[in-house]
Amino acid sequence: MKNPTAIFRKLFSTFISWLHLLIQGNNQPGFKKNHHRLPQQVYTLASIEIEWLKTCKIQGIILDLDNTIVSEDDRYLSPYAENWIKQAKLAGLQFFILSNGKRRYRVKYWSHRLDIPALSPAKKPFPHAFRQAKDYMKLPAKQILVIGDSLHTDFVGALICRCGFIQVASLPHPPRWWEKFAGKWLQIPYPSGGELWDFDDTTGYESFF
Repeated sequence: MKNPTAIFRKLFSTFISWLHLLIQGNNQPGFKKNHHRLPQQVYTLASIEIEWLKTCKIQGIILDLDNTIVSEDDRYLSPYAENWIKQAKLAGLQFFILSNGKRRYRVKYWSHRLDIPALSPAKKPFPHAFRQAKDYMKLPAKQILVIGDSLHTDFVGALICRCGFIQVASLPHPPRWWEKFAGKWLQIPYPSGGELWDFDDTTGYESFF
């Protein structure tokens, strides 16, 4: 009888390999499901060129919150992310935040601070929340880009809903239980020595409890 742990590891490895093949294929010229010619992965949100998005006819962005904009433990901000969002709005892009975070007061705070509608917990990668975001923006999937740090939630959700996807590096944060086992396959580690901004405004959360 085969070891159940070995079987699980084999299945998990196969699943991860499938995800990586999909994300690579979805960005190759001529791939039948590719709507964009955008980078697969970047380190920070602000490193994505807004004019590039416009050239690729992107009009809406479904944005992750935890470890994409602010670290899950509220220690770090993604550098220049807020200014990037402001500039993207001025360029005519719409935004919607989908967060799996269960602390709704925190998501409400960031929704208010960034002036972006949000849904939490979004239960990504299940498609219901992605469809709500699409309906709110009134845009077809080919004009929407999902940006987040995790393949198994953000990318799979984007794939199911036929949206584009860019993966950002995860901001440093205390690893969750599953990240200790699978994080290196599902996330991009933040570059050692990369710029980080401290976040010290958690007292603002009190207004959203």
